[in-house]
Amino acid sequence: MSTESTEADSQYGDHLKRSRRMWDRWSDYYGMSERDFEPMRETAMAHLDLDGGERVLDVGCGPGVNLASLQEAVGPEGQVVAVDYSPEMVAAARERVEEHGWEHVDVRLADATSVEFDGRFDGAIASLSMSVMPDVPRTVENVSGHLRPGARFVVFDIRPVPSGPLRIGNPLLRGFLRWYANWNPEDSVLDSLQAAFDECNVVETYMRGVTYTVRCEQSSLA
Repeated sequence: MSTESTEADSQYGDHLKRSRRMWDRWSDYYGMSERDFEPMRETAMAHLDLDGGERVLDVGCGPGVNLASLQEAVGPEGQVVAVDYSPEMVAAARERVEEHGWEHVDVRLADATSVEFDGRFDGAIASLSMSVMPDVPRTVENVSGHLRPGARFVVFDIRPVPSGPLRIGNPLLRGFLRWYANWNPEDSVLDSLQAAFDECNVVETYMRGVTYTVRCEQSSLA
């Protein structure tokens, strides 16, 4: 194994450990974020165009803030699979599932860059999770590989101010996101999505473009 490869693996592992510690710590205080971003998350999930009986993946599910809408969209004949790397977040999501009695929702403790599933999905959602992944391209490739032809991957996320004079504040924003959420400034979510999917379009923007939703689709001929 090369020195560069060893260093990259070490950086990946360090980021993953920081993320687990950070999100375990924040798991009890996610309510404010859940409320503030709810309209944006609901709009993002609407872009999945899910039908009853379909199978959907929630990437970086946190405490399960998307599960109510996703399970309602696919109905009792469908399935929702949610993954997160934080044990505390997974515990909170599972508690939410148990409280509501959702028998067709499965929450797993796993690394989204390498987790394997039986069968493919009709859609996938990632809300405020892709930009904190330790390796965004690998995560996107893994999700893409588990989608059926014609499936949709919708990502709602956060980025530096993309244009205009407010970009002067981007260094401070990057520092805050790094401190608050172990944000990964090295990998571009949009570039990674566009490299893995046949079609990707930013369909919603908020807060001067700092938060955005992108919808990607697999070729129906894949």
